[in-house]
Amino acid sequence: MRHNKIATLMLGLALTTGFTFTASAQGMKEKTVMVGGAPMYPSKNIIENAVNSKEHTTLVAAVKAAGLVETLQGPGPFTVLAPTNAAFDKLPKGTVATLLKPENKEMLTKILTYHVLAGKYSAKDIMMAIKKSGNGMAMMPTVQGEELTFWMKGKKIYVKDAKGHSAEVTTADVNQSNGVIHVINAVLMPS
Repeated sequence: MRHNKIATLMLGLALTTGFTFTASAQGMKEKTVMVGGAPMYPSKNIIENAVNSKEHTTLVAAVKAAGLVETLQGPGPFTVLAPTNAAFDKLPKGTVATLLKPENKEMLTKILTYHVLAGKYSAKDIMMAIKKSGNGMAMMPTVQGEELTFWMKGKKIYVKDAKGHSAEVTTADVNQSNGVIHVINAVLMPS
């Protein structure tokens, strides 16, 4: 009975003040994954979550510079292989600064869209594709147009780019309202 009175009082307060309890209710209902020190909410889109990750500030800056924010806020669904700041730091010195220049927007867009698959592919979906292929690898087309090669070593998923460089999926299945993010530890490069 006491709980009903409290709930009624809170509802009345919310209605009269216009205050909502969305944030606290959201945390209780949704299964979040921590990425870059921030919870990633399945009810938020890729951009709404990514901007809160301290490990993805370079990726977010690149997405903004390429003009892809609106696209990645769209309905999707998308599977994004999201390189961390440390992954971008592995690139030759000056690469990121050069790519972020307006005159290099086309190249930046090509690289970023190479990290995106059309559709929502969970880690389980990728593992099933690898197993079905018969050769221990699954080729998947990117939004950019070229393919990525996925394979497994033990229980870990890896992805190889067109240049033969590999990245490990370090955090899988970060669900979003418009797809899923898999955090990776290297930047993938198209041919």
